[in-house]
Amino acid sequence: MNQPLSTPATSGLESHHLDNSLKSTMSPQLEMLLERALELMGRIEAVLPKPLGEPDWSASVAFRYRVRSSGHGVLEPVRQLAPLRFSDLKEIDGQKDKLARNTLQFVQGLGANNVLLSGSRGTGKSSLIKACLNEYSHMGLRLIEVDKSDLVDLPDLMDLVSARPEKFIVFCDDLSFEEGEASYKALKSILDGTVSASSANVLIYATSNRRHLLPEYMQENLSHSSSQTGEIHPGEGVEEKISLSERFGLWISFYPFSQDEYWTIVQQWLVYMKLPVEALEAAKPEALLWALERGSRSGRVAYQFAKDYSARAHHGSGAKKSSHGSIADQGSDLDDDNASID
Repeated sequence: MNQPLSTPATSGLESHHLDNSLKSTMSPQLEMLLERALELMGRIEAVLPKPLGEPDWSASVAFRYRVRSSGHGVLEPVRQLAPLRFSDLKEIDGQKDKLARNTLQFVQGLGANNVLLSGSRGTGKSSLIKACLNEYSHMGLRLIEVDKSDLVDLPDLMDLVSARPEKFIVFCDDLSFEEGEASYKALKSILDGTVSASSANVLIYATSNRRHLLPEYMQENLSHSSSQTGEIHPGEGVEEKISLSERFGLWISFYPFSQDEYWTIVQQWLVYMKLPVEALEAAKPEALLWALERGSRSGRVAYQFAKDYSARAHHGSGAKKSSHGSIADQGSDLDDDNASID
């Protein structure tokens, strides 16, 4: 007859295997049941939330925060960094000076602000932050890229790095929200709204095409006393929409490039891609046509043209236009990481 399980024996279940002495006192059916229970416990533990673990901080100066399908957040080192420097970015000298000054103050332990870089697409917002990292990483600057949807995990990130000697920029690219998003309130609280003080070694740098980060509607400007939605105080709703952007201490605005500014950026990238200086002027008509067909004169468009033109020049095609007069279709579909242009 099988003996009842004793308390000391059952306490060994957490080891996820059955003790041999315990096996000898139970029936095969009970043994199988306990084995299946332990297997189930192991599966449950695998999907339970776990504290955010520290990465190998020596593996890189930049990290990405990602949430796995299991729900666990991890910090992954970025192995290949965009090799941008301040000298590579043209026609945004004023914006460059502001961000460089703020970042230098930060790594020196002086007062510095969270930064919102907003304005026209493709004008160098993300690139400027990448260049900042390359300029000041030797002084202990580190970067953690966080997707907008993962901003709710910012408190865990803050706790993880608060005791580190390095200075961390939490970078959120292309930031904008729709009303009611949880990440909106999470970011708002982290910037300036929690009981705990902000960590002295963490700043948030965000880029956006919207200055106020939330959509705004014409009806909101028609009256502060009535609303088509029935809200009694619509003016307070407008205040709420601009409150997040106001929590960034430094705003840096970017504007569309003129034709001359666009051509200057094209030349910069062509030289960077080893095109001889004497061959630059021949590229100007095609560069202007490329921008016209794309409907934009931006740093991103300039880079995409330079990449296409220099590749054709280096392969002996002479970078001539095709017979139908359009070269726009030859451009690559580049993402921001590979193009190193915002």
